[in-house]
Amino acid sequence: MDTYSLLREIADSWVLLAMFCFFIGVGIFACLPSQANAREEASMIPLRDDAAPKPKKSCSGTCAKCACSDDLTAMRGLSNG
Repeated sequence: MDTYSLLREIADSWVLLAMFCFFIGVGIFACLPSQANAREEASMIPLRDDAAPKPKKSCSGTCAKCACSDDLTAMRGLSNG
């Protein structure tokens, strides 16, 4: 038997069995009660970095020293009217 056939036979049987056992072991480990905190934390990942909505400006932009007045002036220049 040549080397390739021997290695192929080992990979087809014993390595496949080892990978399957590893997969089952990881599945059992993930479901252990001691991993409840990790599961809860992982379930909150999509919601973790949500930014709070920005408050609306209460400034009318009419005062001379207001930074909002510059923004309004620039926006008026872009209008069609």
